[in-house]
Amino acid sequence: MARRLLTVLVLAVCVVTVLLAVPDLRPVAGEIADMNPALVAAALGLELASCLSFVVIFRLFFRPVPTTIARGMAWSQMGSGALLPGGGVGSLAVGGWLLHLAGMPAQQIVRRSSGLFFLTSAINVFTLAAAGLLLLLGIGDGPHDILRAGLPVIAALAAIILVLGLPNLMRRVSGKHPKAAWLEDIGIGIPAARDALARPNWRLLGALGYLLFDIAVLWTTFAAVGPLPPLAPLIVAYLAGYLANAIPSPGGIGVLDSGLVGALALYGLPVTHAAAAVLAYHAIAFWIPTLGGTLAYARLRPRLAVIDEREIAPLPPDPVGMPTPSDGDVQSQSIAA
Repeated sequence: MARRLLTVLVLAVCVVTVLLAVPDLRPVAGEIADMNPALVAAALGLELASCLSFVVIFRLFFRPVPTTIARGMAWSQMGSGALLPGGGVGSLAVGGWLLHLAGMPAQQIVRRSSGLFFLTSAINVFTLAAAGLLLLLGIGDGPHDILRAGLPVIAALAAIILVLGLPNLMRRVSGKHPKAAWLEDIGIGIPAARDALARPNWRLLGALGYLLFDIAVLWTTFAAVGPLPPLAPLIVAYLAGYLANAIPSPGGIGVLDSGLVGALALYGLPVTHAAAAVLAYHAIAFWIPTLGGTLAYARLRPRLAVIDEREIAPLPPDPVGMPTPSDGDVQSQSIAA
């Protein structure tokens, strides 16, 4: 972890050096220096709200884990996602390792983690489709052409169709190849996410908040450097730009910034404003979960070293391990405890 943090710091220094050394990029550094401090503070608060929202939705899928430990795991998972190359893949790996240390069986870890992943991904896809549809219908400012407005809608629909067909495919593959039996456990996460969306639960607000508060951070950093951008193209550009984070890079330095700035410029937002806003956004979106995750891990690790496996409740009888209609009572008891 120390090496990763040092690597990120070195990369950040390199980025700042480039901003100051290249004449065409100096206005970006100037815009960052002139940012409204009150709006920067608001962006910090919004990122904290996004992180807390993830803790809320994490608890929906990992109710068998004691509350205090689950909160620490959620923060540690966010911190690893911000710090490690690969973003979400790294966070899932660290989250699974912590759950294993806590005594949860591997099958439960895979099923519940995939359910959480597919649920948060579904929120992303639905949000992309909604923002693209607004642009396609000519509602609000922004590009309304078929390529930039219609393509996000088509991509979202294609992703939904593809994911809904994955469980059967994974089941067939795992049936034919016993060594790939874990694929079926991953596929179970898809109906788990679908069932979670179909059953009203206040914790689902955490999935919405996790995404929307983070988008609000970028929107606020834009406000800190200049005029507010139109919301629909900002959302589409945000979701499209984040695809670059799949390229392994410590902390997403350089990769995420380039992806977001390029997507924002594609949707007609000023490049200088976009670069300044994205660099400020990325700094906030990196340090809040990283510092919170590091602190949570430091407090959590000693507990996991001595935890009794009986603290982890057995898997519920339903095949996907999702909350049942009586879970409201269980959640109320856990909250009261």
